[in-house]
Amino acid sequence: MLYHLLYPLTKYIGGLNLFRYITFRTAGATVTAIFICLILGPFFIRLLKKYQVKETIRSDGPESHQQKAGTPTMGGLIILSGIVIPTLLWADLTNFYVLMVLMVTVFLGIIGFMDDYLKVIKHQAKGMIGRKKLAGQVLLGLVFGLILLELAPGRVYDAAVEIPFFKNYVLYLGIFYIPFIILVITGSSNAVNLSDGLDGLAIGLCGICFIAFAGIVYLSGHYDFSNYLQIEFLPGAGELTVFCGAAVGSALGFLWFNTHPAEVFMGDTGSLALGGALGSIAILAKKELLLVIVGGVFVIETLSVILQVASYKYRGKKRIFKMAPIHHHFELLGWPESKVVVRFWILGALFALVTLATLKVR
Repeated sequence: MLYHLLYPLTKYIGGLNLFRYITFRTAGATVTAIFICLILGPFFIRLLKKYQVKETIRSDGPESHQQKAGTPTMGGLIILSGIVIPTLLWADLTNFYVLMVLMVTVFLGIIGFMDDYLKVIKHQAKGMIGRKKLAGQVLLGLVFGLILLELAPGRVYDAAVEIPFFKNYVLYLGIFYIPFIILVITGSSNAVNLSDGLDGLAIGLCGICFIAFAGIVYLSGHYDFSNYLQIEFLPGAGELTVFCGAAVGSALGFLWFNTHPAEVFMGDTGSLALGGALGSIAILAKKELLLVIVGGVFVIETLSVILQVASYKYRGKKRIFKMAPIHHHFELLGWPESKVVVRFWILGALFALVTLATLKVR
């Protein structure tokens, strides 16, 4: 909005030429997101407390978590406000990439909100039925894929997927491209959801991932940089940097209230939206397989659940971990919650650095 209102006035006020630059608007979106979260956070927390929107802690979780019962949840509303509002203010709203990532973020935020609403307001223990939630994610992935194939500028989405560490090799998926997109969006949104079990863990990791993707989409949208690194040039994709900046700012702002001991939890409203946003950016940047690296901690968390369930089912109820997801395993080993979170953040930062290195080490 600010971009569309102020940049055309450059011919009258030279200083407004700053709005031409993605870096300036990304910084503006980041700072705006932080302030929105810090200002709206206390308001939302009071509102959630007023209407008894409180977390119910599962009985089979770590015993230390029982003291968290009653903490307000659905804090994803704060996160979404911190992402959507700054993006609307600072980004070019005619940009295809921005509109696509906003569509995914808001749609999954609504699904997450409905799930949280059923759990905490309607007191349905399992929230939205799993198959209904999955159906919504699959439908979103299908629509997202069809739009990419038919309406993307330049028709650059041709079912080819880049392979990390290799310059001249791609994986051509053909008719399996849309199912692959569905898998990426569904998998990333659920992976973040599984990882949201400790104060500050998921939001901190998401912030790190968005920083890495901010660099990737900026380079992909800049002809000289993409040509130097020999990555595909995607005209207009650099505008996603503004969205990523807003997401980083929102993560920092929400972490102010979500750090241990948390004053509010993000709930599915936040985790599904954040995961879907990461997945959609990876697809739009044509770096789908890099998502496995940059989101390495989310992958580990998801695999720990899959392995635990498989072991319990097929090995005579034997468990691999003390509890899954794996962050609970380390808690039960005696690690303080804050130590688990910070160490997982460190791993997340390492994965992000490796991801950025793949752009050159090929």
